Amino acid sequence: MKIDPNDSRLTAYALGELDETEQGAIEHELLHSEAARQAVEEIRATAEVLKEELRSEPRLQLSEAQRSSIQRKSQPAKSKGLFGPSKVLYAGGALLAAASLLLVIYLNWSGRRSSLENAFDTDRKGRIIGRGSSPGTVVKESPKPVEVVTKQSHPVQQIPVQAPTKGAEVQFDRKRQGAGVGTELIVRNEGVPQPQLQTGQLVQKGLVANSAVTAPMVPPAALRPMSGMGSGTGNAIGMGRVRMQRQLSFMSSPLIQSHESEELNTSGDKEVGRWLQKNRQNFNTEAYDRVVDNPFLRATQNPLSTFSIDVDTAAYANLRRFLVSGALPPKDSVRIEEMVNYFSYSYSAPKNNDPFAAQVEVASAPWKPEHRLVKVGLKGREIAQDKRPPSNLVFLIDVSGSMQPPNKLPLIKRGLPLLVEKLTENDRVAVVVYAGASGLVLPSTTCDHKAKILAALENLEAGGSTNGGSGIQLAYDTAIANFIKGGTNRVILATDGDFNVGVTNQGELTRLIEEKAKSGVFLSVLGFGMGNYKDSTLEKLADKGNGNYAYVDSLQEARKVLVEEMGGTLITIAKDVKIQVEFNPALVGAYRLIGYENRILRAEDFNDDTKDAGEIGAGHTVTALYEVVPAGKEGSLPGVDALKYQKPVEVTRESMSGELLMLKLRYKEPDGTTSKLIQVPVSDRGTTWTQASRDFKFASAVVALGMILRDSPYKGNATLGSVLDLAEAGKGEDKQGYRAEFIELVGAARGLVEGRKVTD
Repeated sequence: MKIDPNDSRLTAYALGELDETEQGAIEHELLHSEAARQAVEEIRATAEVLKEELRSEPRLQLSEAQRSSIQRKSQPAKSKGLFGPSKVLYAGGALLAAASLLLVIYLNWSGRRSSLENAFDTDRKGRIIGRGSSPGTVVKESPKPVEVVTKQSHPVQQIPVQAPTKGAEVQFDRKRQGAGVGTELIVRNEGVPQPQLQTGQLVQKGLVANSAVTAPMVPPAALRPMSGMGSGTGNAIGMGRVRMQRQLSFMSSPLIQSHESEELNTSGDKEVGRWLQKNRQNFNTEAYDRVVDNPFLRATQNPLSTFSIDVDTAAYANLRRFLVSGALPPKDSVRIEEMVNYFSYSYSAPKNNDPFAAQVEVASAPWKPEHRLVKVGLKGREIAQDKRPPSNLVFLIDVSGSMQPPNKLPLIKRGLPLLVEKLTENDRVAVVVYAGASGLVLPSTTCDHKAKILAALENLEAGGSTNGGSGIQLAYDTAIANFIKGGTNRVILATDGDFNVGVTNQGELTRLIEEKAKSGVFLSVLGFGMGNYKDSTLEKLADKGNGNYAYVDSLQEARKVLVEEMGGTLITIAKDVKIQVEFNPALVGAYRLIGYENRILRAEDFNDDTKDAGEIGAGHTVTALYEVVPAGKEGSLPGVDALKYQKPVEVTRESMSGELLMLKLRYKEPDGTTSKLIQVPVSDRGTTWTQASRDFKFASAVVALGMILRDSPYKGNATLGSVLDLAEAGKGEDKQGYRAEFIELVGAARGLVEGRKVTD
């Protein structure tokens, strides 16, 4: 539904007076109304003109009579009253300047008189009433002084009023000075009788207007009193039932065309996204951990590279959210491994009893052809739906006030039912919610009662603070109480990650999750929303909870994560999966692991079965890439002085075997404690990237885009144009359209980068 350009909330948004939840709600409505966005621009422009004019206007001297009156009124009253000596605002030249300026604004806005008239109605007594205003709001007609009175408590806002008669005294009183809500600023004309204020009524802030102007013409949105605005988080109007619409008007991939097409019919979102990014002031509190690119390491000094696998995909979906909205993502939000692992690849399935198979491909690096690029791929064993073990699931849902926007709780309420519909009578679902406190909305219920589960989800409403620790405790207790031996036992956390009550810091939350993971209950984290999104917290929770992490920005993404990749999301086939690569110094001068910066392990951790690592789900593919500098070409890389107490490592006869590296993997069974080892020797046949497989080319394109968006010092000669060429060459059959969508996003990124260069 489009927001009315005359909606009073636009003024509060334009002046930065809304809290985070309310601001997010307005921005979603602004996506669909060019007129409303124009009104916001006009309000801000008018405010800036007023500020500048008031700032430059010389101070005028008060007459003795005016000075005497102000001093008299500022004396402390013996009885309880509204006025106090510290609450008097001296108004002289500034008020006269504002009056003059309003006359100018009248002339500029005369062409929009009809819009102003449409913003007001008249009551039975002929009084002018702001359309859409809260009960009790009245704007009186001239020649009597204008006074705006409302019973609602909300942030103050500028309202033009008539100038005082000759000799009048202007009084200002600010009650609860400094409060953001409920502030009183009274403008009165002492030269005429004053109406009685009733208990609980507030008079909004006003500007004295030129008495010659009987109907000052100001932007309609700026003139309206604010109505219906809540005072804090959780009070956004009706947002609990608004459906999200993620428009991708500049995209035409099969993915976009095939899912929820009725939601993707609004054009101009690229432009709207840029507008929203430009107009968001200081409300963005999204949190990302800093990412520093892995450096090149000399193989003679660091022959082993060890890291934990990562099946998370959140960074790619989050990056898409930024590009769709017309903005480049923050550099630290770009985690290359999660971009690469968003896509599936045509790897061979395991042929033995191992839960996954490994395969390696080597070719030249497209962005630096003199270097070699090594792609390591893992393919998890598929499990058919009818062979899936029974599931014991607990939906842990954040229903705090910050979850009201359409891309948060309303999207959760539409996404989780997609999973419920795929469950069978052998599966169980419980629903736990948390806000200021936590509660069990639905006890563990078998899925032959789906209507009951769906009704519990539908009835959820947002409001309150966020006590995530309390909810986590209850969710795990519920999962443990209904534990299915040999089955899937999992908590699915759906939140924006903005924990602000109880256990709130990352250290305590991750320790709590780490302890709960020992119960055998795994964790999936689904991130939602924007503005206050806490990516760094959610990634750590999924890591410590033996789980996976996805960002859900649309119903399409919910379907991908919860339906298309249901097995990988729910069924863990191997845990604590580690990769260790030993490079042959006879052929490798230096190497660097691309991505996985926060998954690096010590060499000793590879054989340490107490060391936690990543999990792989049924059907998952995991991909990692190394950029390798051939031996003898690493001279420009930093090195160390010769050692005094030991000689360089002596190479063995095996180094002459022609093997480029030895790939080693360790994993545990989902309920096991002892790891198993897989070893795969790898040789380099000298293939160029043009001769490589489509999967190699596409993965290279994703990596190159990540390096460009991160402005990596290792991006070589990669450009967005070359990324497009690589992606097109590697697109392949692309039944689900995800690779076509990537190509569209690269085009969007290219437009943003080129636009920025033109602006600069």
